[in-house]
Amino acid sequence: MSNIFKYFILLILLNNCSLDTKSGIWTEKKNIKIEKDNISKIFSKDEVLEKEFNPNLKIKLTSRLKNNSFVNNLTNNNGRINYNGDLKKISKFKFSKIKNFKYYEPNMILESDNLIFFNKNGSVVKFDLDSKIIWKKNYYKKEEKKLNPILTFTQNSDTLIVTDNISKYYALNIKNGDLLWSKYNSSPFNSQIKVYKDKFFVIDLDNTLRCISIKDGVELWSISANDTFIKSPKKLSIIVVDNVLYFNNSTGDISAVDINTGSMLWQRPTQNSSIYENTFSLKMSNLVANNEMIVFSNNKNEFYSIDLKTGSLKWKQSINSSVQPSIINNLIFTVSNEGFFIILDTKTGNVLRVTDLFGNYRKKNFIPIGFVVGSKNIYLTTNKGRLFVADIETGKTKSIIKIDNNQISRPFILEKNLFLIKEDAIIKLD
Repeated sequence: MSNIFKYFILLILLNNCSLDTKSGIWTEKKNIKIEKDNISKIFSKDEVLEKEFNPNLKIKLTSRLKNNSFVNNLTNNNGRINYNGDLKKISKFKFSKIKNFKYYEPNMILESDNLIFFNKNGSVVKFDLDSKIIWKKNYYKKEEKKLNPILTFTQNSDTLIVTDNISKYYALNIKNGDLLWSKYNSSPFNSQIKVYKDKFFVIDLDNTLRCISIKDGVELWSISANDTFIKSPKKLSIIVVDNVLYFNNSTGDISAVDINTGSMLWQRPTQNSSIYENTFSLKMSNLVANNEMIVFSNNKNEFYSIDLKTGSLKWKQSINSSVQPSIINNLIFTVSNEGFFIILDTKTGNVLRVTDLFGNYRKKNFIPIGFVVGSKNIYLTTNKGRLFVADIETGKTKSIIKIDNNQISRPFILEKNLFLIKEDAIIKLD
């Protein structure tokens, strides 16, 4: 089977992103418009949760607040972020429209008072909060630029690691954008990137995990989780805990490998991969971990807790969600695809409270994209450009902010600012 045919689906979905530096200036700040809404385990095994449970239960958090939760987060657990923004002003850094944005999971680098993103021909652009371009670099050949590469970033101290969907990976000096080294892989990449000590880890479309030296880009080891035709349009997830790396593949298997040797420690299937229809439509959340377990969910009404050491199932709950959860002390926070804010007990998986975030807005067919937990509120984005702000203590929606009519990314937080990416702009709220 040719590589062109194997990667046909993903290359259709992920293409043509642009950052127009001519129009890329922060717009004048405007007042944010708020939309007003007039509005023990009791669920059977396969029932999709569509009702509130213990809605009057108040949750008071006393956990430490996290800073820099978006910088090379090895466990994907953003936890409770030191943020309680007023969300009174909004400005935009405009760029050319990203085609098929709903299939693309963008990420940007948040570095002190600077941001790093990219344009349609693969230029990496670093700019500050006043829209001043600090540097702009492009290391693609003419024919590569025409493919409109989609870039994924991570950083390690002064090094920016870049992978893309046309099989290239390279490293830049984050201070000036100078190229440190550049390499090609046998297939495109489609995962998060994680940096650990002097190595970084990434998964390609062949479901192969690759360990690569940050110093010179040399591959140190690789391991194939599953050679399958099914290529997930969603980025695969990677976490690292205590010298063990955990990742999922496109058919829902969770694997643990020794981070130094690449030796497989265990693998746990979560789906019947023989049922092609089910695995092709599978959409998993990112893996999230603490020191004892990995939690994740999917759009098949399954929420899992897996033991870190053995891969054994600790518990499984019927929750239909494909957004990244958060673990805060002995609680797990998630939002179902139907718009219910759910809090679970980490030890037992018991549902403690369910509250309805969407209310009368459910008729608009909103779908959650991602959320973060702040000091007092959660901030949830949707496929139709709304940012829901809900009180943690009560679980009730406090405000609904209209950002756009189309999909926006999950929230990113840098100090006192909340950032969102939409198809033609980076949004800054303060």
